[in-house]
Amino acid sequence: MVRVDSVLKEKANKVKLFITDVDGVLTDGRIILGNNGEELKFFHVHDGKGIQLAHEAGIKTAIITGRESKLVERRAEELSIKEVHQNIKDKIKVFNNVLDKYNVIEEEVAYIGDDVNDLDILERVGLSFTPANGVKKVKEVVDYITTKEGGQGAVREAIELILEYQDE
Repeated sequence: MVRVDSVLKEKANKVKLFITDVDGVLTDGRIILGNNGEELKFFHVHDGKGIQLAHEAGIKTAIITGRESKLVERRAEELSIKEVHQNIKDKIKVFNNVLDKYNVIEEEVAYIGDDVNDLDILERVGLSFTPANGVKKVKEVVDYITTKEGGQGAVREAIELILEYQDE
């Protein structure tokens, strides 16, 4: 669902914290496992620049993901994302803790997720996104479906939309 511009603008203007899932959002969702146990994920440089733009605009960022990977730690460090929560089964509990830590309310948070384990957060935040390849149940509840797929610039698109409306 895509909301009318005035509603998106109102929601975007409140955003102080941007939270993202990883697999299927910051990555294309593929997990490549090598014979020696190594794991590979594909991240897109555009999403990294989007995170940087959010930081430059004063928007804090965080990651909440259901899997654990050293690659996520490394990518978060490269992007100066200090709030990284991995292997999370109860995303809402962590979400609430992050809000408390940064003294923000739900309406001041944007979240991008692609699958049913993201629904609890997506239904509570002020501004919700899913990549173009998000699952149907998620697409039915979010404020905005990006034109880009996960791992192909969806995070950058979401952040640019927020920044565009905040600049108006």
